[in-house]
Amino acid sequence: MKVVIRGGGDLATGVAEVLYQSGFKILILDIEKPSSIRRSVCFSEAIYDGVVKVENIICKKVENENEIEKCWSEKIIPIMVDEKGEIIKKIKPDVVVDSIIAKKNLGTTKEMAPITVALGDGFEAGKDVDIVIETMRGHNLGRIITSGRAMKNTGIPGEIKGVSKDRVIYSKANGRFSSVKKIGDTVQKDEIIGYVGDVEIRGKISGVLRGIIREGYEVTENMKIGDIDPRTEEKNNCFTISDKARSLGGAVLRAIMFRLKEEREKKNGNTYIENSL
Repeated sequence: MKVVIRGGGDLATGVAEVLYQSGFKILILDIEKPSSIRRSVCFSEAIYDGVVKVENIICKKVENENEIEKCWSEKIIPIMVDEKGEIIKKIKPDVVVDSIIAKKNLGTTKEMAPITVALGDGFEAGKDVDIVIETMRGHNLGRIITSGRAMKNTGIPGEIKGVSKDRVIYSKANGRFSSVKKIGDTVQKDEIIGYVGDVEIRGKISGVLRGIIREGYEVTENMKIGDIDPRTEEKNNCFTISDKARSLGGAVLRAIMFRLKEEREKKNGNTYIENSL
């Protein structure tokens, strides 16, 4: 089965990893200039670098259908710049997954594929897509929703070691970002992480720099540009797919299997649908 994943950030990469390991043919679509933070575990980096490897899975930037097919034959995940998803009509995937995490629907519809799945806030299951996956950390993380919406985004980052909002780094100005620290570096509270133009960007806590936006990226004021993990002993986590991303990947896999099961039961005259699994 062919699966198109819209978005190539860290959560989308977790989804791609799970589906790839499960035997699906994956194509990732992203924008021309992705703004991923956890870049060491984002297939979106291939948009800039041409090829990236995340946990021994290779992802390669492609330009057309022939290059997509070549990647699939070589067990490589292709990624291409296609913000509107125009390639979807050409390759006719079995599944489309919206993993953009934009907190609103940027154009994904049920008509794009026989099975459509979306992550998080901004979608109504049964209307915009077939299934919505809950992305809010906590008891319902990864829940499959077949009718209704996921929880409203709070804008508050998940808590790590008692720290929530202060672990996220935001830009204090508009301008081009230049980094002083790199992913995996240990940083101290109030230490300079980088600059936006001439404006210093400092961390509010001590820890390990888990993510930082790409060097030279044009950022806007209050834009998220970095992430500090207060657990200095967890440096290796900077370079592996997160628990949340893997959980969402597993949820998308379950959602696909649920839809296939539902279709089989309809053919057999036995319909069973739960609003939320």
